[in-house]
Amino acid sequence: MPKGLVEAFEDELRPEYDLAQLRGGVRGKYYRKAKAGTNLVLIEPDLAKAFPDEASVNRALRLLVSTANAATRSTYRRKARPEGKTGGSETRSLGRH
Repeated sequence: MPKGLVEAFEDELRPEYDLAQLRGGVRGKYYRKAKAGTNLVLIEPDLAKAFPDEASVNRALRLLVSTANAATRSTYRRKARPEGKTGGSETRSLGRH
């Protein structure tokens, strides 16, 4: 640190903390563990107004996933049926032929 900054810097550390014991820390020691268990995403300010807290974001995302899954399942069902078949609930004419 430049000498001018060191002089201007005020020590805010409480007197009960012993600086000798605080030496030897390793930078980033738990970084990988923390990164693996965290899924932090920044949202745009306009979305932050609509979703002010974690619960509202999670609720909206779960609804979106549920809707997407339902739409995907119904698409697969429609594609699985052969053309012209309606799936067993057909009504048949009882007239004479």
